[in-house]
Amino acid sequence: MRYFKRLSLVLLTMMATLSTAYASDTAIIEIVTLKLKAGVSYTEFAPIDKAVEDQHVAKQPGFISRESAAGENGEWLVIVHWKSAKDADASMASFMSAPASQKFVDNIDGSTMVMKRYAKTYK
Repeated sequence: MRYFKRLSLVLLTMMATLSTAYASDTAIIEIVTLKLKAGVSYTEFAPIDKAVEDQHVAKQPGFISRESAAGENGEWLVIVHWKSAKDADASMASFMSAPASQKFVDNIDGSTMVMKRYAKTYK
């Protein structure tokens, strides 16, 4: 539970930093990289990641699409497309309270998580 609270604080800090970067109506491409906890395989994590998408992220207002991929040495990549920065912020704000997020968070090394957002400048 302590780890979950610490990761919540990290996500809230990221959200505060990222939300000021773009106009609220600008389409956003969100890139997240992280590492799985030691001993967690890609095969074990893939359905957990898919559950977060199906049960939470894809149901959020402004969601366009999401894809994820395994890297090397426990790395994991997530790319999410949002209609606006406001939509991306709202999803992040509700992520830690989503039931599917607990298992996701329990299987990643939160200290390795890096989130970046990019403004989509064309339609």
